[in-house]
Amino acid sequence: MGLGGRLSMAEDRRKASAQPTNCRRESVAHELNRLTARKVATAMQPGLYADGGGLYLRVGRGGAKSWCLRYMLGGKAREMGLGGLAKVGLAEARKRAAAQRLLLVDKIDPLKKREAENSVKKIEAARSITFEKCAKAYIEAHTAGWRNAKHAQQWTNTLATYVYPTVGSVAVADVDVAMVTKVLEPIWTAKPETAGRVRGRIEAVLDWAKARGFRDGENPARWRGHLSNLLPARARVRAVKHHAALPYPEIGTFMADLRTREGAAAAALEFLILTAARTAEVIGARRSEIDFRARIWTVPAERMKAKREHRVPLSSAAMKVLERANVEGSEFLFGGITAGQGLSNMALLKVLERMNRGDVTVHGFRATLKTWATERSNFSREPVEAALAHVPDDKTEAAYQRGDMLEKRRRLMSAWAEFCGKRAPVGTVVNLR
Repeated sequence: MGLGGRLSMAEDRRKASAQPTNCRRESVAHELNRLTARKVATAMQPGLYADGGGLYLRVGRGGAKSWCLRYMLGGKAREMGLGGLAKVGLAEARKRAAAQRLLLVDKIDPLKKREAENSVKKIEAARSITFEKCAKAYIEAHTAGWRNAKHAQQWTNTLATYVYPTVGSVAVADVDVAMVTKVLEPIWTAKPETAGRVRGRIEAVLDWAKARGFRDGENPARWRGHLSNLLPARARVRAVKHHAALPYPEIGTFMADLRTREGAAAAALEFLILTAARTAEVIGARRSEIDFRARIWTVPAERMKAKREHRVPLSSAAMKVLERANVEGSEFLFGGITAGQGLSNMALLKVLERMNRGDVTVHGFRATLKTWATERSNFSREPVEAALAHVPDDKTEAAYQRGDMLEKRRRLMSAWAEFCGKRAPVGTVVNLR
């Protein structure tokens, strides 16, 4: 028998019989289109059914059917999924297999090529995320670490008002200097304080986006050495506006008026003035924080601006406020309108409005105490700063100043309460006792 005849017989013996090929190789690599639409539809026994050229129909144990391409490259066997039968029919599977076999002719691994293409798609999808979506994700990620819900709301409001209309729908990867300046220029001179906060928030969101791989390069909202070359410094645009404070000679008259007012908010404002505390510290104060015997109020770190626990010595006048403000069944020292809740952030400001004192701010009473202590007392700067819960700017000073000067501050707050109780002559000097 000639060579041609022997090859023909061998070819016939290797032809598949339409049985699953779980454990055997496909007989003839170049023999294509061995399956029929009927065979594909009726195949039920789990296994692999060869169509030729490395294309197989896989039938799972549960009856699910899918396509795969088996091939050898660099001496290694590999398998590539081509889709399920529900979406990829026989003709489409053959078309997909043919496209992958063309790659193999050029020694290109179809699996690696597809993985690379998928990676590019993921990167493109990630980099198309909008600034607004990134900003909302940033706020959600940081809300737990912020002092209160009001801070998160301020972030949301300022971005929605000043930033989103311009760059909210822009891919965060595409936000550039021109866009940032377009946001800032209209408010930079008219609302410098707001503009400064907006710039800082844009910078924070863009830094977050870069860390998450959504953008590359320099932050276009960075101030130093960047926007500082394009916009005037805010200090030159408008001097910093401090919280309006009541002149200390007027505190006695003010307190006399305040003590005629009823309600938890009026009591809370009086307590704030007598303790030099901040609004958030007072409206969130709980009875469990007061040591009535030692006359000390311990404000937990999470409600302090510096995130450090703060002990406040309570004067006799402050203790009387607590006695008047006792609210049964409430954990808060100063209960709000809703049972079981404290006062709102605006409650103390409303008291000032009812007193027709729109010329002063709640926070300004801390400045009133400091000015009085500096100009009309012999108390040194350190206990006054400690009473205001200020952290020393000097790191060396902060390292050595480990005590809170509680007893010195107790004398300070008693003298302050006494001064608040009566109008002191302008020339009076309060001695350190």
